[in-house]
Amino acid sequence: MDRLSTVVGDRRRLMNIAYRLLGSVTDAEDAVQETFTRWCALAPEQQESIESPNAWLSTVVSRVCLDQLGSARAKRERYVGPWLPEPVPDLTEWSCGPDTRTTDPAERITLDESVDMAFLIVLEAMTPPERVTFLLHDVFRFPFAEIAEMVGRTPAACRQLAYSARRRIPERPAEVMTARRADLIRGFREAWEAKDVSALVRLLDPAAVTVADGGGVVSAAWYPIEGRDEVARYFIELASLAGELTLLERTVNGQPGLAAIHDRTIAAVYAFEIADDRIRRIWAIRNPEKLRLWTSCESP
Repeated sequence: MDRLSTVVGDRRRLMNIAYRLLGSVTDAEDAVQETFTRWCALAPEQQESIESPNAWLSTVVSRVCLDQLGSARAKRERYVGPWLPEPVPDLTEWSCGPDTRTTDPAERITLDESVDMAFLIVLEAMTPPERVTFLLHDVFRFPFAEIAEMVGRTPAACRQLAYSARRRIPERPAEVMTARRADLIRGFREAWEAKDVSALVRLLDPAAVTVADGGGVVSAAWYPIEGRDEVARYFIELASLAGELTLLERTVNGQPGLAAIHDRTIAAVYAFEIADDRIRRIWAIRNPEKLRLWTSCESP
């Protein structure tokens, strides 16, 4: 029973690994479930022979995610419009159903800098082996010897994969205090609600970019909107077309963001990248399939 409790109790850690590897809570849940299914398929004597169930589970979930990443690339080539990671809410900001708060996978994902939307976007540029090796070593602190067993490479090869992955990471802008980030997002919300294009322009970096993910399910720009004037006009036009839109300041992947409510339903979640005291990038997740965690809750 103690061993079973150890395995079940490892779900949160496995979810944290799988979400960062896959960028999707839904896919992460599937990967973790597959991992537990493989554990349960072992004979009792096989389970008892495993010296460290936690290490075994980490290896299996990493391999499952690596396989999923390979097939995900082909799926994303067929995806309608830009693909963005599935956003994770901070459930302490929401009032959820009685069962949701205890079973929602979002509660098993730690909201730290490694789930920041900008960081997840960078990970998409990596090959699956690079992504798995980099995250397991640099984020979760697994030694290369263990990672080698997980990904089927030598420790030296894993070390090289992590090195090449780091080279893909652009220099990140200077860290902006969360309070300042929140002030900028609040200013953006107020300017958007007021349809004040000049105020929006002042908040945006000259090279601001907006990317929207509708997945072909709902309307969304099929290409990035570039330049602060274009981005500002885009949001003003969006406000005019949407009609009555309620904007809530909410944490998105551990950072200040916005949730847009239309007809009492979460219509979009917005994540932001801040640089030099201006909004540099805006990611709009509109695909309803990626808003499952958000639509199960409401503002308290």
